[in-house]
Amino acid sequence: MKGQDWYQADEVAEEYEDVRFSGGGELIDRREKAAVLSALGPIDEGHRVLEVACGTGRFTTMLADQGADIVGLDISREMLEQGRKKASTAGLSDTVEFVRGDASRLPFPDNHFDTVMAMRFFHLMDDPVPFLKELRRVSADQVFFDTFNRRSLRTLYTWLLPMGSRLYSERQVAAMLGEADLTLVDEEHDFVLPYGFYRELPGPVAKPFRLIDELIGNTVPGDYVASVSYWDSRIPDDTESTARSST
Repeated sequence: MKGQDWYQADEVAEEYEDVRFSGGGELIDRREKAAVLSALGPIDEGHRVLEVACGTGRFTTMLADQGADIVGLDISREMLEQGRKKASTAGLSDTVEFVRGDASRLPFPDNHFDTVMAMRFFHLMDDPVPFLKELRRVSADQVFFDTFNRRSLRTLYTWLLPMGSRLYSERQVAAMLGEADLTLVDEEHDFVLPYGFYRELPGPVAKPFRLIDELIGNTVPGDYVASVSYWDSRIPDDTESTARSST
């Protein structure tokens, strides 16, 4: 996995949210959280969620506050420590479990969670299919994830990033879902201007750009060149899966 050592550095974990989600980055944080909440819908008490590559627990803590029975898993001990501090500050330590583990060998039985999600994860994968299959294995219903897109402006700078970044086409994502025996039920595409642009701007300066970005993004061409996609997939029922296997 790309960037594994980088993500486990103490200073990266401690500064992760300040660097990425302050100033103009707050717009990214807000949009990502909205995408997660939209995909999961109203969360019934006890809804079992696994967040893979949970990092500092941005989504883990948010979903726990919504009533989810949630586990956050990450390979970085340093990131998990930040997540535990966040949960403690929010008064959610008793309702969130943070686990150190490898996404390629999840320490959970089959069909254990209602929802399995992974944000900012697939851009680090050299071969994403085995990881998606593992996410599918432990989910009883939903697998939600995001990708960075090949035909976006992100192609101009991705090679500069310390951990690199794998970019995907819609066709590649569709093929991945097929190999993992998952059915796509919804997708959203956003951010014509890539994340890196917003992070460089103070919040008040970034907001007008975001308004223009959203206007462009609501058009077919804007959708086509969006830098980020959110994919909501489900495990097919036995009948659908059997029919697919016989074709």
